[in-house]
Amino acid sequence: MPRAQSGGVPASLVTITNKTDRKASYAVQVDFVDARGHVVETRYTGAEDLEPGKRQQPIVFSRKPPEPKLTARLAKAQRY
Repeated sequence: MPRAQSGGVPASLVTITNKTDRKASYAVQVDFVDARGHVVETRYTGAEDLEPGKRQQPIVFSRKPPEPKLTARLAKAQRY
């Protein structure tokens, strides 16, 4: 997500889509990594009781300073 749209902090738009035929909930782990690929911060988001075929797009914000530049990486996603 461009920093101009996130208040200058690293952020990522996460798309969660329920591709099942019944309501489902999802938990998602997003890691923010530095230029060397080291995880600097881990954040979580999710969606509860998402109807079949529907999607949500939560934004995950880092709490770290804008520098050094961090990149968001999907680490895990779990349907429950």
